[in-house]
Amino acid sequence: MSNVDLVIRGGTVVDGSGGAPRVADVAIDRGVIVEVGKVDAKGREEIDARGLLVTPGWVDIHTHYDGQVTWDERMTPSSIHGATTVVMGNCGVGFAPVRKSDHDRLIRLMEGVEDIPGAALHEGLSWQWESFGDYLDAVEARKRDIDVAIQVPHGAVRVYVMGERGAKREAATDAEIDEMREIVRDAIKAGAIGFSTSRTIAHRTSDGDLTPTIGAADKEMEAIAQGLKEAGAGVLQWVSDFREVDQEFSLVERLVEISGRPLSFSLVQADVMPNQWQELLGRLDKAAGRGLPIKAQVQGRPVGLMLGLQGSVHPFLTRPSYRAIADKPLDERVAIMADPEFRAKLLSEDLEPGHPFLNSLAGAYHKMFELGDPPNYEPAPEDSICARAKRTGQNPDEIVYDILTANGGRNFLFFPLHNYFEFSLENALTMMRNPNTLFGLSDGGAHVGVICDVSVPTYMLTHWCRDRTRGEHLDLPFVVKSQTRDTAEAVGLLDRGMIAPGMKADVNLIDFDRLRLLPPHMVYDLPSGARRLMQEAEGYVATIVSGEVIYREGKHTGALPGKLVRGHKQAPVRAAAE
Repeated sequence: MSNVDLVIRGGTVVDGSGGAPRVADVAIDRGVIVEVGKVDAKGREEIDARGLLVTPGWVDIHTHYDGQVTWDERMTPSSIHGATTVVMGNCGVGFAPVRKSDHDRLIRLMEGVEDIPGAALHEGLSWQWESFGDYLDAVEARKRDIDVAIQVPHGAVRVYVMGERGAKREAATDAEIDEMREIVRDAIKAGAIGFSTSRTIAHRTSDGDLTPTIGAADKEMEAIAQGLKEAGAGVLQWVSDFREVDQEFSLVERLVEISGRPLSFSLVQADVMPNQWQELLGRLDKAAGRGLPIKAQVQGRPVGLMLGLQGSVHPFLTRPSYRAIADKPLDERVAIMADPEFRAKLLSEDLEPGHPFLNSLAGAYHKMFELGDPPNYEPAPEDSICARAKRTGQNPDEIVYDILTANGGRNFLFFPLHNYFEFSLENALTMMRNPNTLFGLSDGGAHVGVICDVSVPTYMLTHWCRDRTRGEHLDLPFVVKSQTRDTAEAVGLLDRGMIAPGMKADVNLIDFDRLRLLPPHMVYDLPSGARRLMQEAEGYVATIVSGEVIYREGKHTGALPGKLVRGHKQAPVRAAAE
């Protein structure tokens, strides 16, 4: 073999197949892996990877960069954590198709469902599109660091066809249903990777209204499934409360049968229905036995809120004294809160009524923890605020106050919402090991003031493969396969997710011993200066997209090789034969 663009020398290759790691060279040329093993060719660039893990880039199938992708060159925080392909347009929300009269409506929908500041969306979105195909063209015209794939969102489709009636969840006519089918079919043909919808009461607009899609009739969903069948491609992404499991899961099965396409849905252990996840896993296993391609997206850590003075939520938000200073800059608030008299007054106050969720946090100290550095996402019950207060004889409010005001007001409390009913991740482990689940739910780009789960791919290595002390570990090859080859295959991207000849050259070089998560912090870099949670990691020596190094030791190189991925991709002949 003659010279190639890049050779990675002597790394420990964890190739995404689930097989044992092996020491090998990796040769890359023109954006493709051309050889794995003992490489004699010289690289125009060579990287000494001795002592490093060499893995495929992570393929994250559940993000919400639908706005950010139109104004930002870097899909952070995802690309910081080794993601080289992200899928957006999840949960039935997005920005196309759209009529000019509905711009504000779709912004309110995204702001409410995904906690992305409306001011940032108003300033950042150019709206240089109407159809979904136009939106894909606008995304494709921009350079970026990593690859993006996009699903057509039910909420936007419904509002486009029905206007205000669709937003108000009125029943669609037969003609409107047929138009939705055509729009979804044409979007898939234009390059959408799938279709997404939401049927959960937890998803609401910024005005507090339920989403347009929650009450969509079965015949509407069946027609859309027919649209995917006509397109001959695409996946379905589903969010539901599954309060009526038999009825809802039967609909899911029917849509897969009609469309002939794979479907995935979000699965967590919710405190209000702590055993439902087991019932749904049972239904998944039965569906798999019938040959139906249905999987659940699961997450290997709690879906948790970051509570802090920098963020959207914390336990003192409805105390009158805090509300009086809430709009001041952080440093001023912290200085005021350092005054012993202010502290005593605030801690003596009752919560203002009318804020049921916020006020519920003050009664949830048994399930609230100091996040710490390094961040601890599987804290023990004895580390809760309640347990600490009992040991020290303090009021829990005092402990919370001192944590939040320390470190310049930049500390966070961790409040696990899901996957932590029994104060451990054992149930999450069961979900991850089920053959009918997928790693997902990072929500990159979303919930920017209160959740930062985009670092989960890194956490899967640091916690589950190395550091966990409260239970079993997961094997490194299993974790790598689960967030590369498995997720890529789940959305039909068969050209990536493995270190093998012919595959797309998306690669992470990782110093596994040094890999660690840094604490989340707030940045103010969205359009209009809006804030978002950011979290970095140490130990990613390099991240490579299409053969170009985009990060070295956590620093962006300026390379922007990322592309829009239009539709499904077939496996290269050489890789398929491996």
